[in-house]
Amino acid sequence: MAQPDHPAADHPADREAAVETIQRELTSFARRARATAARMHPELSLVSYSLLAHLDERGGCRATDLAAHYALDKSTVSRQVAALQRAGLVIRRVDPDDHRVQVLHPTEAGADVLRQVTVNRRQIFGERLADWPEEDLERFADYLVRYNHAAQEEPDA
Repeated sequence: MAQPDHPAADHPADREAAVETIQRELTSFARRARATAARMHPELSLVSYSLLAHLDERGGCRATDLAAHYALDKSTVSRQVAALQRAGLVIRRVDPDDHRVQVLHPTEAGADVLRQVTVNRRQIFGERLADWPEEDLERFADYLVRYNHAAQEEPDA
């Protein structure tokens, strides 16, 4: 039997069904990620974790930079940063290049929390993916990178 010239996903109905499945599964993934974040550290929501991780990766930044990077309201970032400060996980420092600007940095306690959460997350993902063949893991990783790269180019996605 001859193979069709185009895969099934090239047909509009099949493509729409695939996109719907992807959307549903990514939504499920996001819900599970929020729930997992809450279990890993009671004071660290998924948003707070993301902000803290970004501060750690960047070596600190302004709250306005966080809001812009994550397309969040400044008030949302302000509340999250205030909670991180109350928990002793973030500190504000005056920017040495511009004394009018305050730069947020993780505290040592914040860096410790990030390390522990990272270890826990890797363990959870490792367990979930333990029986996946290496080829599937690499393909899945490539697809996620590709998807997230495309999403970065479209800020409303």
